[in-house]
Amino acid sequence: MTQSVDHFALLPLYAAAGTALLVLLAEVTTGRRSVVFGAALLGAAATAAGTGVVAAQGPRATFCVGTDCSWVATPLAAVAAVLFAGLTAGVLALSVPALRLGAAPPGEFCFLLASSMTGGVTVAYAGDLITLIVGLETLTLPLYVLVGLRRFAPRERVTTAGASAAVTFFLVSVVSTAVALLGAALLYAATGALHLAVLRSTPAPGSPGTLAPLATVGAALLVVGFGFKVAAVPLHAWAPATYDGAPVPVAAYLSTASKLGGVVALAVVVPRLGTGWLVAVLAVLTMTVGNLVALRQTRMVRLLAWSSVAQAGYILAPLAAGAAGVPAAAAYAVFFVLLEFVAFGALVALRRPVADGGEIADYRGAGRRAPWRAAALVLAFAGLAGLPPGLAGLFAKVTIVDVLIDTGWAWLAGAVALNAVIALAYYVRAAAVLYAPDSPDAAARARVPGSVAAAVTLGAAVAVLVGLAPQLIFDALTP
Repeated sequence: MTQSVDHFALLPLYAAAGTALLVLLAEVTTGRRSVVFGAALLGAAATAAGTGVVAAQGPRATFCVGTDCSWVATPLAAVAAVLFAGLTAGVLALSVPALRLGAAPPGEFCFLLASSMTGGVTVAYAGDLITLIVGLETLTLPLYVLVGLRRFAPRERVTTAGASAAVTFFLVSVVSTAVALLGAALLYAATGALHLAVLRSTPAPGSPGTLAPLATVGAALLVVGFGFKVAAVPLHAWAPATYDGAPVPVAAYLSTASKLGGVVALAVVVPRLGTGWLVAVLAVLTMTVGNLVALRQTRMVRLLAWSSVAQAGYILAPLAAGAAGVPAAAAYAVFFVLLEFVAFGALVALRRPVADGGEIADYRGAGRRAPWRAAALVLAFAGLAGLPPGLAGLFAKVTIVDVLIDTGWAWLAGAVALNAVIALAYYVRAAAVLYAPDSPDAAARARVPGSVAAAVTLGAAVAVLVGLAPQLIFDALTP
């Protein structure tokens, strides 16, 4: 049986991979920072445009043998690919101050970011487990280096924080990848299925009954391995240390694009494996641990890191309901990614170009020194907490609770609601610090880089627009 190849359906992948090559050529031929930066931005825009062109043609698939395809264009894939491209462009914009100061090597930085975007696009369109796992690793591998780029780290922490964060990230990632690969191997041995369209956690008819436990274990290991990408408990401990040790723009990418890759992987796998109870347990543990530990944080990036752990629990919760919960989980992931990016963008705007996230106390009085940037951070906090005017977050949480109740998971809906109330404490505390009486220490350590102001303001505007029309995105993600 021959395999069909539709090069048009591969246009987003060609654009993303071409971006990495274009950045390399720009670095080798010109060596100019502006040219390299422009090539990366142009490639990210081309990736988003190519995704839109393919999506406009309707559902497509390629690398097919019969009805089983390894590359499938769906509405969810298109939204995810556009988000990966947009996040790549956004992180490049946030990195402008550091690149201008020479704190980061522009060629390596842009190449690694483009390579990670290529992995994200692959995850979005993956139609089988092999493509999915390869895409996740391509998304993650460049981030090990980005986290540990020593020239990008603050001078006083260059010898410890970046390297420690990169090693922590690498070691936990290797373990989780091994677990996911073992799960995929066991699942294939028991069911003979690799393509997502026919993936299942029960042996094929006529197979020995002794294979059923093997398939169940394989499905569980696969879900747990993918749970690392969204920092789900118990594979969550890497996130706070890695986010806090990484450059803030890289932490923004980790908290958004890397997590989005894990969400997409879980969204296409979980409904087909019947692992609802496992996902429900992971969701409750993740949101509860994330919120309780976030209450004790004194560093801003660590607070956002533990907050993102809790948000991962909210995203996992509707997946317990199977296919019925996928649209709600996908919509929540979109809103979370946008709001999280606004939060990190505001941190970059409120700090020095090569500074880390700092202590929460360092932001005292920022609402008076930089009202618009502080307002963007407060808007992000409100959206993540599900409070007005962050209508996107409010809509997303209500949607999740509604889906869980409708599908018979009322107790899980109650856990989501309870944890949302707990989270209010640390979001309100962090927001209140911005408008507390100023302190000389905070004023001396904080500065507003004007070059980032436009990017952060644009991010805040996007968050507001999403909040005004969330139902449109939810409908687009609903099959």
